[in-house]
Amino acid sequence: MKIHHTARSPALENRAFLLLLLLASAAFLWVLWPLYGAIFWGAIFALMFTPPFLRFLQPMKGRRTLAALATVGVILVLVILPLALIGALLMQEASAVFRRVQSGELSFASYFHQVYNALPGWVAGLLDRFGLNNTGVIQDRLAQALSKGSQVIATQALSIGQNAFDFVVSFFVMLYLLFFLLRDGAALARRIHAAVPLEAGIKHDLAEKFVTVIRATVRGNVLVAVLQGALGGLIFWLLGIHAPVLWGTLMAFLSLLPAVGAALVWVPVAIYFLVTGAIWQGLVLIAFGVLVIGLVDNILRPVLVGKDTKMPDYVVLVSTLGGMSLFGLNGFVIGPVVAAMFMATWDLFANARKEALDASRAPEADAKKSSQKDL
Repeated sequence: MKIHHTARSPALENRAFLLLLLLASAAFLWVLWPLYGAIFWGAIFALMFTPPFLRFLQPMKGRRTLAALATVGVILVLVILPLALIGALLMQEASAVFRRVQSGELSFASYFHQVYNALPGWVAGLLDRFGLNNTGVIQDRLAQALSKGSQVIATQALSIGQNAFDFVVSFFVMLYLLFFLLRDGAALARRIHAAVPLEAGIKHDLAEKFVTVIRATVRGNVLVAVLQGALGGLIFWLLGIHAPVLWGTLMAFLSLLPAVGAALVWVPVAIYFLVTGAIWQGLVLIAFGVLVIGLVDNILRPVLVGKDTKMPDYVVLVSTLGGMSLFGLNGFVIGPVVAAMFMATWDLFANARKEALDASRAPEADAKKSSQKDL
């Protein structure tokens, strides 16, 4: 009895294996998606704190486990603990603002009415020309928008307490993953580098660009956000504005948007001061906002973000806005990284096309030279 072996096509086997690989990868990503935020920030912290980890390796004689534990401890003391303290203050102030809005003690409609009544005649005429003279409709819409915004801020702050278990689980998953990425990150990077089916030079350039953009984006944007939020909260506190930690935190988050961020908070407050007779408070806030808060964004952000990523400011702005609209807060990192990888891959493609074109023209050039020599 003879056994007939069916001939198999290598191309068919390769396609089947590629399909299996894609399905397995998609299923794995689907399983990890509920912990996407914890995994994302664990990887970000690992990339950001790899240099300190490498410094810890020298005095610890190459013991990677001890060095990783020491690095995680530094992150807890320098990053996590201050954030926890600020978060506690933020929750208190957000809850207080939310209660004042619900009780009617804090009424954005009345604030708008005061501002509109104090406007000069030419401004009121300009509003009439554009059909914005119906104060009732405008103040209702503005009040609804501002009240909704305040409620969203307070609700998001309170949701951490309501979903404490999920938050704690995600936090410890992030720390756990961070430890192993610091300890075994180099070996994992080598395995990924070997598995990617690209030329060695292209893989090296893409990896270098990826790490550079993430470090520059996080370091630059976070530093700018912290400085602008701290300065904004400080001036609000000095001027006696209620809930300075809340408004400073809001300015810090909004400052992730280049060029426009923190001004969305302090400009309306300055206008309110001016039109309600608090002239010196309004002038001080405008001067501080333009000369101090604004300069932090205009000077530091291009140096810390644009210089290292080598992306124009408008690309950083658009990619940040798009990333945050799709991925929330994580988008301020994801957006610029996607934009940088897009630009890097197209540069590599253009260079490869140029090299291929030069290589194809080389035989023709050699043939012309040889024919000229024969003549």
